[in-house]
Order: sequence, then C-alpha cells, then structure tokens
Amino acid sequence: MVGTASSTFDLSEYLAKARKSVEVALDSSLCPERPEQLREAMRYSLLAGGKRLRPILCLAACEFVGGDSEKALPTAVALEMIHTMSLIHDDLPSMDNDDLRRGRPTNHKVYGDAVAILAGDALLTRAFEMVALRTEDVPAERLVKVVGELSLAAGAPGLVGGQIVDLHSEGKEVDLETLEYIHLHKTGALLRACVVCGALIGGASEEMLSALSTYARGIGLAFQIIDDILDVTASSDVLGKTAGKDLVSDKTTYPKLLGLDESKERARFLVNEAKLALKPWSFNAVPLMALADFITSRDR
Repeated sequence: MVGTASSTFDLSEYLAKARKSVEVALDSSLCPERPEQLREAMRYSLLAGGKRLRPILCLAACEFVGGDSEKALPTAVALEMIHTMSLIHDDLPSMDNDDLRRGRPTNHKVYGDAVAILAGDALLTRAFEMVALRTEDVPAERLVKVVGELSLAAGAPGLVGGQIVDLHSEGKEVDLETLEYIHLHKTGALLRACVVCGALIGGASEEMLSALSTYARGIGLAFQIIDDILDVTASSDVLGKTAGKDLVSDKTTYPKLLGLDESKERARFLVNEAKLALKPWSFNAVPLMALADFITSRDR
C-alpha cells in the first residue's frame, strides 16, 4: 500500500485556503451579462458552493510540476464552469430529472428549462474565454493545449459521450466495462482535464503528464465509486442532492454490480494505483496524494 501524505501536511487547511482563492476568482469571473436573468441563473449554480475539488486539483497539479498556481486560476475557474454546466444540464427533466443540487433547488426548478439550458451554454463558452483571454503570463502554446484538453473533456470524447451511454444504459443490464466507460467519460474525463490542464499551465514534462494522467484516471473512477456508494448509504440532507436517485432510475452502479464491500475495495485499489504513479515525485506530490485519500474518505 502506498503511504499516505506527510503527517505534517494539513489537508483541511490546504483545502480551505485553495477554496477561498477559487471562490473569489469565481465571483469575479461573471460580467454584467444581459439580460439580468441570465447572469442570475449562471451565478445561482456557479456560486452554489460545493467541494471545489476540480479547480483545487488543477491548482495542486500546477504546483506539483513547479508552476505558479495563481497563473492557473483562470483555468481552474474554467473547469468549475464546465463542471457546473454539466450539473445544470444533467439535472434537466430530459436527462436525470433532479430537483435538488448542492442543497437547494436545481437551476431549471428556479429559472425554467430554457434559461437553465442557456445558462449552462453560457458557462461552457465562458470557460474557453477564461483560458484564452483572461490568463496572463502563460505561453500561448500552453494555452492552446489547455483549450484542446477542455474541448476533449467537455465534448463527445468526454462528458457528452459518457452522458449518452449513461442515458441509453438506464433499465438495462450493464457490465463492468460499460460502467467504467461511462464514468471514465462522464466523470473521469473532466477530472483528468483538471489535473492535466493545471500541469500544462505549470510547464510539465511529458513524463510528468503521463504520470498525472494515470493518477487522474485512478482518482476519477474512485470518485465515482464513492459517489455510487454514498447514493445508497447517505441521506439527501448530507449529500445536498437526491439520495437513492440511481436506484429509482434503474441505473447500474458499482454497488449494484459489485456489492458495497467490493466497491469500497475497488476504490481503495484505484487510489493506491493513482498515488503509485506519483511516487517518483513523492515530496512534491503531498497535496495530490492527500486529495486522493480524501476521495475515498469523504462522506458527501
């Protein structure tokens, strides 16, 4: 078993500090869009709180490769915008049809389906603006690569493709290979982009990028396994979203396919595999190692 992060590292303090930086950057990222209802709908979901794990992973990956995480903040914001868009669209009646997100009514329940769709679209396109027009002192060739990674993660090779297979799999028998395809695309692709984009901003070597991709794959699947477990074991109040939704929708999940105990063991194995990829740089990797452990220990 790969060791946990250094005992002198305070993950809670690290998360609080990084989350504060991200929240400030998110708040200042939205201009006075017109009409005002569009801005309200965008802000309603983008500033609704949450773990902010994705932008924090971006900043941590930038630091890991020796970069300045301040320069990665616009990209971190972009990633949270794409994630928020995916939640808004995922909750729509034509998708997963959910009424609760981050402890309050979903975007379409407040603003209606049409405005929710457009708010998601506006956040998605603003994400590319954040990288291309609001990033300072980062070489253009790095930004082009980041835009490419974001495009792959948000489009048919990533989120969109995963969502299609997920929708088509409802009520059907799904094997482990198909389940992991869904989650490597629907959840894992964006988590991979968070890590890789932060590293690209920081000027990572090809060797580091390869190791970080392996790390991201492991934590991406582990994150989804824990989500599936919590959907069964936690309450809506704790989760901030509707618990038991996968069961009602007749979706195949890791607990349904493997059982709770084997699912937990699978998550632990994936996190250990992720951490092992970063072992050659273990001193610099303490925050990323701790974030990997956090994924399997979280309760929401």
